[in-house]
Parts: sequence; C-alpha cells; structure tokens
Amino acid sequence: MGTAFSNALSGLQANSQAINVVSGNLANENTLGYKANQVSFEELVSQSLGGPSTSNLSGGSVVPISTQSFSQGSITTTGQPYDAAIQGNGFFVVQSPGGQQAFTRAGNFKIDSTGHLLTQNGDYVEGWNGVNGTVNSNSPLSNIVLPVAGLRAPTTTTTFSLNLNLNANAGVGTTDATFSSPMQVVDSQGKTHVLTATYNKTAAGSWGYTVTMPSADVTGATGTTTTLATGTLTFDSSGKLSAPAPLAGAVPVAVTGLADGAADMNLTWNLYDTNGNAQITQYDQTSANLASSQNGTQAGQLTGISIGTNGQLNAAYSNGDNVAVAQLAVGTILNPDSMQDLGSNTFGVTSSTAVPAIGTPGTGSRGTVTGGALEASTVDIATQFTSLLVYERGYQANSKVVTTEDQVIQATLSLITG
Repeated sequence: MGTAFSNALSGLQANSQAINVVSGNLANENTLGYKANQVSFEELVSQSLGGPSTSNLSGGSVVPISTQSFSQGSITTTGQPYDAAIQGNGFFVVQSPGGQQAFTRAGNFKIDSTGHLLTQNGDYVEGWNGVNGTVNSNSPLSNIVLPVAGLRAPTTTTTFSLNLNLNANAGVGTTDATFSSPMQVVDSQGKTHVLTATYNKTAAGSWGYTVTMPSADVTGATGTTTTLATGTLTFDSSGKLSAPAPLAGAVPVAVTGLADGAADMNLTWNLYDTNGNAQITQYDQTSANLASSQNGTQAGQLTGISIGTNGQLNAAYSNGDNVAVAQLAVGTILNPDSMQDLGSNTFGVTSSTAVPAIGTPGTGSRGTVTGGALEASTVDIATQFTSLLVYERGYQANSKVVTTEDQVIQATLSLITG
C-alpha cells in the first residue's frame, strides 16, 4: 500500500507546481508582451519507483512541465513615441549591458541622456543606425543611438516650380495683362530670399516673363530689383503651354554675389512636372497662383523622434524635415519554447534553440511593427482561474488519498498489535 502514498505525494507536488505556474501567470496579467505559461502533466510509471516491471499501475505524476505559449497578444494604441508592438512572429533584439544578446516582445522603450534606446530594465535595443537619412539594414547589427539635440543643416534650393493660370482673356496693355508669382528659396546658410516671376502679355497666347529678386540681397546691385532670368511662354489654342517644349522646359535661374556671403545659387525653374504635364496654363479665368514648391529647407531644430511604420525611427525637425535615423531589428526563432527565461520579460537562446533569423520587420517570416502601440499579455484571467480551481481540486483529492492511506495503515497496525 506504500504505492498509494507515493502516488498521492507526487500528485500533491505536481498540482502544487501547477498552482505556482498559474499564480505566475495571474501576477503578469498586465505585463506588456508577457506570454502565459502552460502546464503539461506526465505519468510516472510504476517500475521507476521500484515496483514490479510487469505492473500496469501508474506510479504517480511527474512534476509538470511548464512551457510558454508564444501566441499573439492584443495590440493597443498608446501614441507614445518610443512604444512599438510586433504583429506576427518575432522578437525585438536587445543586448544587456554585459553584452549578452536577448529577445523580448515588450516594446515599451525609453531613451537615456546619451540617446541610447533602452528597454525598461536597461537593455540596449538593437537595429541599424541611419547616416544622412539613409539606413542600411545590410550592415552589422548595433545598439540604436538617437540624436537628442542639435540643428539640422539647411538645404540649398536647387529646383522650384510654379503652378498657375494666366488669363487668356486679358487684353495686351491692360491691368489684367500683368501678373506675378512670388517664390521663397533658401541659400546655403539657410537664409530665405524671395524670387518673383512677373508675366506680361505681349500677344494672343504669348506672355513674356522676368524673374527678379530684391537688389538688397545682391552685393553691388542697384535699383529695387535685380533681374535673374527672362524669356517667353507660348500657349496653343487649347490654352496649353507649347513653348518652351517639355524637353526644354527647365529655365535656369542663376543667383550670384549674395550679400549675406552664402554660396552662389544655380536654380532650375521646372515648367513641367515629372510626367511632362505643363504647370502653367492659359484659360479664360482670372490669373491665379495655384501652388508652388521648392526643395530647399532652412536649418531646423530637433523637435522629436518616434517609431513609425515597420519599426523605422524618424526624427522631426522644426523646418518640416522628417529624417530616418534608425531601424529596429526583429528576430524570428523556429522553436521559441526552447529559449531560457532571463527575467524582465526577456529570453536568451540555449543549445537547443535554432539560430535566430534577424532582419527588418515585415520581411521573410518576421512580423510587422506598429509604432505608438504595445502588445498586451496573453494571460486570460478566466482560463487561469478555471485552471486554478482544477489544480486545487487535484491537490485536495491527493491530500484525501494520503489521509485515507494513513487511516488504512493505522487500522492494519491495530489489527496486528491487537
């Protein structure tokens, strides 16, 4: 009858361990990216406890195996700039201060005073850092370091365009026959200058143009304005620009001797868009400026950094620039349940773990990354409480077996000694 004691004791131990697992899951119900543990019970055969090899009775229960289920947790939008969530397979790649590589699903990152992107427990988040707005994900993996302050250098204007309509019904020599389009451009020092394109109707379907800038902006210039370029625009009977033709539709505009000491500017005025469509028309409508664009930017101060689409980190500047400064890495592991729990919601590889496949999110079998969002725990409180009741009942039942066995033994001893 000793087997009953052994069976019951193993059952007590197994159910106690299962209750511990459930308690751990419930404690991490609100832990970001936490993956719930599952319990698997196994039978202990009789002969392993010294019983007869021919016995078909169970020898009890082995201490249950606890494994984590890496299922997808729900994703909640937070709007926080350094939050990120993985939808699908994979883990964020991190490195401990001691240099150990690890993996996590918790994307509530932070930034330190030196610009390092960190997990909440201080591990370095890994990926690729950008250079001049370009991120090369084929380069070696490194700790992500973000700019924390500073100015972005200005970009000199090299091209500009003006989208407008000139009044086809304007009479030569009348007020309607003159129209102008201002355009702000940026020099190499980040200072802005206003160019003005003035149009004068000279004949039906023909307008002369003059591009000027204030003489105060040019060293040694006299008068109010300085002429930079002149020419003629010709329109066909449908009001479409016919000359200059698309192949010759780039007007050179040279600015030399700027008074602020900036470099000379060699500008191109594009009369056609990239598809060859004219940006200036002559229809029977009041002359009007519709849109304008230029590719220069003034110097800008860093206003913030956030994680964007698929884990790209972008820096925003006060001049409107949005520059890629880094890219998060995601690693997929064929058998994630073989990894070692390192604590703080991170995992490390073991000798049984397949080689991690690290790359950019959304490639291969790697999931996508959503910025400004976090993945919730996969713990389902209803399921855990149900399991808790089952394991509690199992513990009580095995306790009853121990009590009953003890009573039987006491009764047997009484018979022997009586």
